[in-house]
Amino acid sequence: MKIIMLGAPGAGKGTQAKMIAEKYSVPHVSTGDIFRANIKNGTELGKQAKEYMDAGKLVPDELTVKILLDRVAQDDCKNGYVLDGFPRTIPQAQVLEDALNKLGEKIDYAINVDVPDENIVKRMSGRRACLKCGATYHIEHIPPKQEGICDTCGSELVLRDDDKPETVLNRLKVYHDQTQPLIDFYSERNVLKTVDGTRDLKDVFADIIAILG
Repeated sequence: MKIIMLGAPGAGKGTQAKMIAEKYSVPHVSTGDIFRANIKNGTELGKQAKEYMDAGKLVPDELTVKILLDRVAQDDCKNGYVLDGFPRTIPQAQVLEDALNKLGEKIDYAINVDVPDENIVKRMSGRRACLKCGATYHIEHIPPKQEGICDTCGSELVLRDDDKPETVLNRLKVYHDQTQPLIDFYSERNVLKTVDGTRDLKDVFADIIAILG
């Protein structure tokens, strides 16, 4: 079972990807994690990726797909995997599709966790983080015992720059420009399934399980 997770930043697709991976005993493959592992282990692909990253450039799609295919060729992926964070653009999706076709494989499901922009802005701007110990809270859903203070270490909680409304809106614009077309791409291939991401985490997961069977 080869699954791609789609959804805007803050839609909760990463959390759902981990839960799917756990339930079906397949790896949760995050491109960020693969890059870090390759760079840390000093692999040839990792060295190439690091050159681009050190220069402040995006890693080219072909190299990203090579690193990804190298990961999904490992034994733990033989029963499938959940891709999180890739593909982000149509060219990436096409390179991935071509590479899988050569192996006689294809993506089985592209699951779109759909959440309206205004919900995401509200959800993310409610996040609070402790910069000292890394604990995270939400002023509505997971509030600290004392407002603005970390339960774990007593440090002050902050709204990270990444979670500020103007930053979130900018990230959403990039998402809609680049990644939204993937919804059409996978819809045309009859593998797209959309779930309502505004519902409770467990309800969203139940909807996904009903799709995957």
